[in-house]
Amino acid sequence: MAEPRPRARLDTPKETRRTLVRRPSYDSDAFGIFAEQFARFMGTARFLIYMTLFVIAWVFWNLAVPGESSFDDYPFIFLTLMLSLQASYAAPLILLAQNRQEQRDKVVAEQDRQANARAHADMEFLAREVASLRMAVGEVATRDFLRSELRALLSDLDERAQDGLREGGQAHPGDDETGPATA
Repeated sequence: MAEPRPRARLDTPKETRRTLVRRPSYDSDAFGIFAEQFARFMGTARFLIYMTLFVIAWVFWNLAVPGESSFDDYPFIFLTLMLSLQASYAAPLILLAQNRQEQRDKVVAEQDRQANARAHADMEFLAREVASLRMAVGEVATRDFLRSELRALLSDLDERAQDGLREGGQAHPGDDETGPATA
């Protein structure tokens, strides 16, 4: 009797299959850097000028040079093949460069989002602090309030001193209406 096969778990990865043919390995970062440099170069006026000069030289050589030196006759099939081959390699390289740029943009956008969240939290904290300071300052006596209270006390003292003089006290020499003279 055969043993029952163990049940596969969904939370563990399957074993990788072994192949007879070994896949070529490459450094994806180095290849990506090459793709970006190539895409940048293809997007320049210099590249367009070089390609234009190359095609003009190709056509001129094959039309003007007589005999066996001409290697691609009038419909320029070989030139068409070369330009198609160049385009078939250029398109994936440009797409690879765009994908790498998109990944960098995502990282930058995430960093910006985190910085914005921190700044927002900081602004909320500062707003709460300013509100608490306003409440605390509202409870603290201001300079103008203290001056008005001292003036009121001084006028009360002056009134009491005047009332004391009227009730029978004599004014001392050097006293004036604002109060006793200070030594």
